Amino acid sequence: MKSKLASIVTALVFTTVVSANAANPKVKFETTSGVIIVELNAKAAPKTVENFLQYVKEGHYNGTVFHRVIKGFMIQGGGMKADLSEKPTRPPVANEADNGLKNEIGTIAMARTMDPNSATAQFFINTVNNVGLNFRSKDAEGWGYCVFGKVVGGMATVSAIENAPTKDAGMYQNVPVAPIEITKATIMEAAPVAPKAATVPASKDSTKK
Repeated sequence: MKSKLASIVTALVFTTVVSANAANPKVKFETTSGVIIVELNAKAAPKTVENFLQYVKEGHYNGTVFHRVIKGFMIQGGGMKADLSEKPTRPPVANEADNGLKNEIGTIAMARTMDPNSATAQFFINTVNNVGLNFRSKDAEGWGYCVFGKVVGGMATVSAIENAPTKDAGMYQNVPVAPIEITKATIMEAAPVAPKAATVPASKDSTKK
């Protein structure tokens, strides 16, 4: 009985650890400028994270470039190839910018058009605190841009991309002179965590009175 109870407690602890890791999945971007690792916040932006991870699983980001880079603002990518042709996307995801997360240095957020609920695959990484991009109200002017994670590794790579020389290319501005490609995007496996030892209360010996 004691052994069985210990097994149950251990399983519960392990399940809790797995759930915690699942709520904060990490994605590694291998780029021609270096590696960037982002940790996603599924609790704050569940729909956005689910949408983003689906694109990663499908290999959508492989071969896309950072096509819009503005020093002192952000770096944007995830939707275009080196020739600036757009990759097909799934339907837009609902805007979750009212989740309390702010567009601060190193955070990752969804790019969109003037329509608040138009985000698909493109994202950007803030290189400064962009207060003007935060949620203010649920209308076209106040919705802001949904933050759904943060960079936890590779800010030097983000800085290198931010400082890359840019040019105008047809209808696009702030395009890096030399294409900065995401060669591969993968979901990182959570490091195994040893379950905490559970203290099982000693049971009374039924043979004793």
